[in-house]
Amino acid sequence: MTPDQDPAIHQAPLADQAPTIHPMAPLIRLTLLGLYLALVLPLPPLAPEGLHLAMAVLVAVGLLLVLAVTSEQVELDDQGLRVGHPAWCRWLLRRGWSLQWSQVRGLTPVATSQGGRVYYVRNTKGAATLLPQRVAAFEDFLARFSRQTGLDTSSIGRISPAWTYQLLAALVVVLLISEAIALTVRPLA
Repeated sequence: MTPDQDPAIHQAPLADQAPTIHPMAPLIRLTLLGLYLALVLPLPPLAPEGLHLAMAVLVAVGLLLVLAVTSEQVELDDQGLRVGHPAWCRWLLRRGWSLQWSQVRGLTPVATSQGGRVYYVRNTKGAATLLPQRVAAFEDFLARFSRQTGLDTSSIGRISPAWTYQLLAALVVVLLISEAIALTVRPLA
């Protein structure tokens, strides 16, 4: 008997799939980290003489905080959806939420002031939570979300087009290069 003819194979329950984790999209995360660095890296060398070390420590602590904030991830499995942070920073950033697939009732689009559109996931209790739109493998995330909920996600796009982050990333690189040149030339002046 072939596997196609064996009724036990077709009637067996599907094994639980391992959770799929979608971190923040790399372009967005790296751009935000780069912007932070571009804004604060010049501060320690430009600080008054007695504050160089304190400023360097504060910049490092700030970088750790920005790394934590941008480490938000979305986890999908056959039970539901969870949004939160990895264990290393979860104790600090306690925000997050989870929702069982059976609780999802719909999506509500809301226009943003910048001309984009965000979506709120409505649940059985009448509450709504923001659908993550800045995740890596966004199309895969939407396909899994749609498959589990039965909701049409074909009209959902990222919260902002990729070119906005690409432009910001290019400006960040120009800013970092300019700062490196300025800080190299500064002692000569």
